[in-house]
Amino acid sequence: MMTNGVVHANVFGIKDWVTPYKISVLALLHEMTASKITLPERRRLNKLILPLQQGPDLTLGQFLETVEECCPQTAYAVKLRLHEMADGELKDMEYFFSTLPTPFTAFDSEAYKTSVVGLFIRHMLLAYNKLSFSQVYKLYKSLQHYYHSHYRKPGDEQDTMDATPSRGPLSQKQAEFFLARQAYLLKNDENKALKPAALQEEINNMLKFNPDFAEAHYLNYLNSIRVQDIYLSTHSLLHYFDRLILSGNEGKSNGDEGYGRSLRYAALNLASLHCRFGHYQQADLTLQEAVRIAQESSDHVCLQHCLSWLYTLEQMKGSDSNVLTRDSVKMSAHFCLPYLVSLGIQSLVQQGATQGKTAHKLMDTLKDTDILHWKHSLSELIEIRLALTTSIWRMYGKRSDPRPGCFAADWLFLMVTADLPPNHNSEYLSGSLWLRDEILQHLREQFPAHSQHAKLWMLCDLKIEFEKHMNEGKYHSAETFITAISALNKTEGLFRKAQVLKALNRSTEAYGILQRLQVHCEKVRCTEATIRVMLAMAELHWESSGFSTALPLLLQALALARQHHLQSLVSETVLHLAFTQLMLGVPEQALSVLHEAIEPVLAHGGVIDKGRALLLTARCQLSMADPSLAASAVDTLNEAAGYFSRLNCKERLRDVHYLQAQLHRSLGQTSQCNKSAMLFRLLDQELQTQAPPVSMRL
Repeated sequence: MMTNGVVHANVFGIKDWVTPYKISVLALLHEMTASKITLPERRRLNKLILPLQQGPDLTLGQFLETVEECCPQTAYAVKLRLHEMADGELKDMEYFFSTLPTPFTAFDSEAYKTSVVGLFIRHMLLAYNKLSFSQVYKLYKSLQHYYHSHYRKPGDEQDTMDATPSRGPLSQKQAEFFLARQAYLLKNDENKALKPAALQEEINNMLKFNPDFAEAHYLNYLNSIRVQDIYLSTHSLLHYFDRLILSGNEGKSNGDEGYGRSLRYAALNLASLHCRFGHYQQADLTLQEAVRIAQESSDHVCLQHCLSWLYTLEQMKGSDSNVLTRDSVKMSAHFCLPYLVSLGIQSLVQQGATQGKTAHKLMDTLKDTDILHWKHSLSELIEIRLALTTSIWRMYGKRSDPRPGCFAADWLFLMVTADLPPNHNSEYLSGSLWLRDEILQHLREQFPAHSQHAKLWMLCDLKIEFEKHMNEGKYHSAETFITAISALNKTEGLFRKAQVLKALNRSTEAYGILQRLQVHCEKVRCTEATIRVMLAMAELHWESSGFSTALPLLLQALALARQHHLQSLVSETVLHLAFTQLMLGVPEQALSVLHEAIEPVLAHGGVIDKGRALLLTARCQLSMADPSLAASAVDTLNEAAGYFSRLNCKERLRDVHYLQAQLHRSLGQTSQCNKSAMLFRLLDQELQTQAPPVSMRL
């Protein structure tokens, strides 16, 4: 049978057939065995042999470019060899095959019969020797077209009578290698896999020649998930299991025929697919079906996978799944399933963090998984463990401590990329926008916009841009980011909408949004968001001079933050309480309270948090009318100005210069007073907005 200039039998019926591309590979192997090349070049070429043999057919340009990167001299020799055959006669191609080293006699070369090269050459010689004369002639014409199409200029007329495309169906080995390679890349490094459209085209080409190729349907399922295509992903998943059963490759498992095993794992995979797309009801029903079939077959491994997805589903729905998770960990340990044991423990730690468990208990629990990870070489779970550790320390307010949080983050970065310097510290990163851009650019390259994890970095990027515009006082510009943030996370979008409305003095609208958000956050048990909403509501009370009415809210938020050991939010709430006490006329008490929060804020807080804390400290010192405290306030204000300058926070800088002018005037420092007054006036003219009373904002 002849298709597209490729000589072959039934599709996947023989292991190999001869194509113009494979003649090029044979020419490369011949040059490697016949010519003298340096050892480094030989090593680089040896790494190419298996991918070139088992990968899909390449164009001549792609093939030569790949070889030239390793050894330009060999690439030129291969090109010359192909030129002799393509511009010569049929006997030149016949002569080439007769000169190939015989795998049974080439004991001293790479072409020995037990080597990868020897097996490939043997298969090609056997396939070539089985060809009839007419098939050899068609192969020769196909080789001519393959060679000359590389040098043909666009627009040149070409004889299409004998010219046929060199691309045909892949052999069994080529198809298996291609599918395994792409599946590995989709799992471990999606950016290096083919683009979704290109991969879809390759899969369609395979299925055109062999519709029952089960692995192709599975890769189609993985590719469809990348672009969030629920219909095609479900369709491909079901076809994969159907073809798996029809192929007869499923052996007996746990006392049951392969047919039954395929059914229960098909139901399990379908349930996970519904979970991924948020179809919780369908996922629940499918999981129940998988559990029923697994129980009938006494497949304990499948049952444990079902149980792990069951507690995951409960977490997605916002229900308490502690009991289910603990049962899953115990049973997985009993059946020696370390992967599921580790996932269960990490899930328990994650739940414990949201329920207010102390950090040291959670870290001790996570240590139990380290032995499992290293013993069973579960590198993927090691990375998840480091990411979870970093998230927990950040949630508890230790985001800038180089020992726990940043150490885990640095280690994780070193495991997945070598682009960042290994000795950077938290102070070096804090407030560095160019480093932020480098990290985000790396994430864009690693997780393109169409990939399933892209929304994480996209949301982070939008939130950073929003905060940047808010800090710079560009409230209308910040408002433009709200729609995009809401599309990725509705709760985050609503909270930032309330922030913009508050900044634009539309307090009534902002308060209504915050009230709805508080109810929602309490319902889904999101403690961090609840506390932040309460702090924002207290700030709205300040604007109407309702400082006393803000106290109950702040005390409630403080109790909630302490109950869940959220140190950063405890410090933030204490700052709000100190500001409220300052406004109520008790600066001594406010300064006393500030001592509790100032150290954690300066150690672990963001740049804007440090500046606000120092500015509040200086205001308390000025309000106490103590000369020694007034002198100390000079240094405090200078330090606060440094933090605000790093973020280009001009409105806050205007407040600082205003207070500096007042302070220097009270100390009789006329020149410094005039300098601060001039800086205040310049910023006031640049901002072109009425400066809000300094006493009404933290």
